[in-house]
Amino acid sequence: MAKAGIHPAYSAAQVTCACGQTYTMASTRGNFAVDICSACHPFYTGKQKLLDTAGRIERFQKKYGRETSK
Repeated sequence: MAKAGIHPAYSAAQVTCACGQTYTMASTRGNFAVDICSACHPFYTGKQKLLDTAGRIERFQKKYGRETSK
């Protein structure tokens, strides 16, 4: 159904994360490394923290006349 000779060749590739986790997937690039993956990303591991060290949220709420949550 697809035209011959115009599509890139997909082959199995090893994707290696900086944490040591490896994944096998199809790619046109070949093997490559990534800095962060779902095994070590704070959003997926549940270790994400929202820090407001500069008081930006309170400053925004004060500027636009909203009450701060307690």
